[in-house]
Order: sequence, then structure tokens, then C-alpha cells
Amino acid sequence: MLPIPADIFTEPDNVAPDGLANLGPLRRLAGVWQADKGIDINPKAAGPERRVFREHIRMDPIDPQTNGPQLFYGLRYHIHINTPEEKITFHDQVGYWLWEPATGLIMQSVTIPRGQALLASGHAKADDRTISVKATRGDTRYGICSTEFLDEAFRTTSYCCAISFNDDGSWTYDIQTELVVKGREQQPFNHHDTNTLKLVEAPTLNPLAVILHQGAKEK
Repeated sequence: MLPIPADIFTEPDNVAPDGLANLGPLRRLAGVWQADKGIDINPKAAGPERRVFREHIRMDPIDPQTNGPQLFYGLRYHIHINTPEEKITFHDQVGYWLWEPATGLIMQSVTIPRGQALLASGHAKADDRTISVKATRGDTRYGICSTEFLDEAFRTTSYCCAISFNDDGSWTYDIQTELVVKGREQQPFNHHDTNTLKLVEAPTLNPLAVILHQGAKEK
């Protein structure tokens, strides 16, 4: 983290309009992705359950974002997951991946429609082939927020998402979430998800870059 400057209001004047080209290590995540052999290990009353799932992820570049002098480039994402044996959605998730070139900070925001949200962080260089982010319950900066039921019955104490970029253009994630299940407090459960995604649709430009690109073509 850079020192907080005396001027916390003035925005940077070196903002590049093409968000897609300035995503650093997140550039390899942009686009539409799909896979049908994901693995989920989740807690059930009778013990751990292993599920195979089909996953569809869309990651679209957004316009550059600023907090005063702080500058981010990012992706807005939506994850939709189904299982072969169920018609109802198995998992739905939205959020952002963000990259701060000045510090190498990476952030992932996660929101799921069961009453849970988190902000995870990590650091990486622009050309890294692996990235990871973490969040911890109780951290006021990179923490986890849950409903009363989830916090009492299936308390999430930590979250870690590690991503590897493969030579064939695909990428593999490994997510490990530590849960404290009511009645089993002495043995935290490692809720584990993994999948390898392949590109099915190329990424698009962010809105500002599209406008400037169209304007240049019209001149």
C-alpha cells in the first residue's frame, strides 16, 4: 500500500481509457468462459458431499475507477453454476476483480444471493501466471459479511481464491473456504471448489474505450 497522500481528492491525470489493455494480471480473465467438470465439496448432515457442476462465467472490462488519487482497472463478473441432476441454480455470484497498477493490489468482491458478501485482496505483478486473494472474518478492510443464520450455522472464517493461467489459454481456480458448522465447532470444514475454464467468447472493450474507438474511426 502506498502512503496516503496529503491530497486525497485530486484524481490522477494519467488514466488510460482502454481498461482491457491495462488490467495487468487480470487481462487473462476477460471474456466469457465455460466448463462442465467443476468439483464442489460441501458439508451435509451425513458428511461431506462431492458435486460435479457446469459453470458459465462472464467477465467484462469496466471503465477505469478512482478513489481520489487511487486508480483501478477492473472486470465486472457474473458466475452461474448448475448441476446435472438439478434444474434450479446451484450457485449464482456477482462482483468485481480490480487491479491497482501503482501497488500491484488485486481485489475480488463477492456477493451471493444467500446473504453473504466479502472483499478479498492479494498482490501480483502484471505478468504473473498465478494470482491469489484472501479474506478473513472480522477484518474491517478485507473481510466477510454474512446473515445471522449463516454466521451462526455455517460461519465463514476465511476465504482464499487461487488462480493459475494455463499455457492453452484456459485458467484454473482453487477456492478454499473455512466453515465452522454449528454443532461441529471443533472441526472446521474446508469447503473446496475447483474448475478449469475455457474461453467461449472473446472479451469486449470497456464503454469508454468503445466510444473513443468509434470516434477515431469516424474522423
